[in-house]
Amino acid sequence: MTEPIRVAAVDLGATSGRVMACRVGARTLHLEELHRFPNGAVPVHGGLFWDVLGIHREVLAGVREVARTGHLDGIGIDSWAIDYGLLGAGGRLLGNPRSHRDRRTDGVPEQVRRTVSDAELYGITGLQQLQFNTIYQLVSEGSFDGVERLLLLPDLLTYWLTGEVGAERTNASTTGLYDVRARDWSLDLTKRLGLPGAVLPALREPGSVVGPVLAEVAEYVGVAGVPVIAVGSHDTASAVVAVPAEEESFAYISSGTWSLVGLELESPVLTEAARVANFTNEGGVDGTIRFLKNVMGLWVLSESVRTWADKRLRDVTLPGLLAGATEAPALRTVIDIDDPRLLTPGDMPARVQQLAQEAGEPIPRTPVAITRCIVDSLVLAYRRNIRTAAELAGRDVDVVHLVGGGSQNALLCQLTADALGVPVLAGPAEAAALGNGLVQARALGADLPDLGAMRALIRRTHDVRRFEPRPGLDWDAAESRVAARRDGVDR
Repeated sequence: MTEPIRVAAVDLGATSGRVMACRVGARTLHLEELHRFPNGAVPVHGGLFWDVLGIHREVLAGVREVARTGHLDGIGIDSWAIDYGLLGAGGRLLGNPRSHRDRRTDGVPEQVRRTVSDAELYGITGLQQLQFNTIYQLVSEGSFDGVERLLLLPDLLTYWLTGEVGAERTNASTTGLYDVRARDWSLDLTKRLGLPGAVLPALREPGSVVGPVLAEVAEYVGVAGVPVIAVGSHDTASAVVAVPAEEESFAYISSGTWSLVGLELESPVLTEAARVANFTNEGGVDGTIRFLKNVMGLWVLSESVRTWADKRLRDVTLPGLLAGATEAPALRTVIDIDDPRLLTPGDMPARVQQLAQEAGEPIPRTPVAITRCIVDSLVLAYRRNIRTAAELAGRDVDVVHLVGGGSQNALLCQLTADALGVPVLAGPAEAAALGNGLVQARALGADLPDLGAMRALIRRTHDVRRFEPRPGLDWDAAESRVAARRDGVDR
């Protein structure tokens, strides 16, 4: 019997990172978390930076633990998108990468708009306009003296493992510099905006073998010759691989720090209506398009919990808050969960209360009431964006697959089913790591010829919870309350 392929799936989030041992066989798909570490942007003199050398150290420690506990066939890294490091002569990192939550891009979209209109930019990139997109970060750099190469974060970490330079395609498609139809960098855009197109590296397909680990890495982890695989390095691209769908008419929600809400398509939707609705067309594994909207996500809740912990409030835990919120009045207070004031770290409960007050909503006074407000508002965003995506793409949605950490939140899952009026299938929670491992396994010879085969293996090996829609709540009325604040606001 052939031994299952065993790989290190490095899954990096903006608040924590994990290194998982993933075993993949004909009827086997198993994850074991062997290393976890905290992550987060570090404030320095008014800026927010990633401790990328610290992240690299933790990646090495995790890979070493995978190698110590069994055979190691491959390594793959997925992470959040958009952020990057700049390399100078000899591959030297020129400074800690900035976090996308840094305020340096305030006003930059308006600056870019004077050279390239929103409509023209969308027609090339198909990308949702978010002020922290890579294109706006690069414009805010000002000078590129001494810069020889730009590497997105998972590509930077891959470079430090292998010495090989490149840009994995699914992550490149999130930058605002990628032509979604030509499937290549738009050097015309870089020229018009005065950006150095020569620093953009060659593109890689997800599933390509980048190369073996460097000798210094092999010495540290204790295994030589292990290949590093370019997976769907945008964590959502990996997560969508692990959506256990067998229906064609499905929508997905990859629910974590951000919520990525949308459809899987064969070609981009570049209509004016899609641009006005601010939907994004990002590359997926096997040439698919992830037609989706970035929703603020569980960041608002996790940052609220952090704030309460900093204030030393007693008995404030996430499970306790969610249990209390389940019994709290439904849809009593709803806000626009995508308000940009919720983007940056800080006193999130106070911001939620401020938004409620501005909207004329009842102000939530307790942690439980604030938690219920956040969950209800997040579900309204899910409802609005799935319905809009289906309309823009001309698709029906018969079921919603909710994967990622949010799939463990029963209140969130049940309310999503209620709001949309279709079943929600929740799980797997570790979708990004599973998709990472599956793409690696295929590159290493596993019989997983397409996404259908990968998803069939997920269904055989992982249980999902099914939430049927319940009647009773007036979601239309709640949505109209949020819409009254959103009218005329371009997201």
